[in-house]
Amino acid sequence: MAMAFTDLSADLAAVRATLSGMGLLAADEPFVVEPLTGGVSSNVLVISTGERRLCLKQALPRLKVAKEWLVPISRIYAEIDWLTTVATIEPTLVPAVLGVDRAAGCFAMEFLAPAEHPNWKARLMAGSVDPAFAGLLGDRLGRIHAATARRPELAATFATDADFHALRLDPYLLETARNHPDLAARLEAVVETTRTTKLALVHGDVSPKNILIGPRGPVLLDAECAWWGDPAFDLAFCLNHLLLKAAVLPAVRPALFESFRRLTAAHLAHVDWEPVDALEARAAALLACLLLARVDGKSPAEYLDAGRRDLVRAAARPLIAQPPVSLAAVATHLERIVAS
Repeated sequence: MAMAFTDLSADLAAVRATLSGMGLLAADEPFVVEPLTGGVSSNVLVISTGERRLCLKQALPRLKVAKEWLVPISRIYAEIDWLTTVATIEPTLVPAVLGVDRAAGCFAMEFLAPAEHPNWKARLMAGSVDPAFAGLLGDRLGRIHAATARRPELAATFATDADFHALRLDPYLLETARNHPDLAARLEAVVETTRTTKLALVHGDVSPKNILIGPRGPVLLDAECAWWGDPAFDLAFCLNHLLLKAAVLPAVRPALFESFRRLTAAHLAHVDWEPVDALEARAAALLACLLLARVDGKSPAEYLDAGRRDLVRAAARPLIAQPPVSLAAVATHLERIVAS
């Protein structure tokens, strides 16, 4: 049965009931709600109660993008399960889950103050690029994949194929295929390979906007696309953002490509669940497709102007038509295009 949806961002009484039901708010305790902006898939509210602050996150049934994009709000439970699973591997990688309200389709988690946990995307877009941090992220992501690849029982918990299709495969890759019919067969083949590769726990949205720079390293947020599937997707998805930013930030372009190399090497160093070359080939094919998807899919990168979009198209299309077998080949190709 589908869950009834109550928008917590517009209903303080519902927020109180939700927090009280989790045991996080006393009956008459005052609180203040501050909505966080920038995301497209969820309500994220910062709740302040005296000296305490926490985050309340609720999945939205319709994403806040130009094209209609409907997804089930039950995906919030995959995020909760991902956070609690990764906390058993390395607690510093995730905020702590404080409470869950299944009826409201939301959960409460630890609030991480921006002063101590700046957002990686904001830093990158401001021209502050630290390749060492990218390497650390690649290491942590590889550790998650390696640890979960050894836990095949997680496949049942994260059998979220329908959600992953609705959140990732269709709006990114298949939408791009609809907009580029001459490349549709190649894009659909990559979708089929990704859909049927089942090896480890995948976050599904390893984007700089979902990564904080914490005192003890990266902190990963927004795992509502979590899925038991192909770890190559996480690697390609994150590397794609570094390449796209290299297209628009010439002053830090060398540091972004160095970040690409360090993240790749650190992640691949953990790959022992299959031949490294096999994973890298899938990641390279995905990366080429994702480059084009951030121009002509349902969620285009907002910082690409018309000229940069054309440049990314020119770089991505030949890579999709003739897939590279290494991630370095994708980076080298884009580096040559953006420098010309």
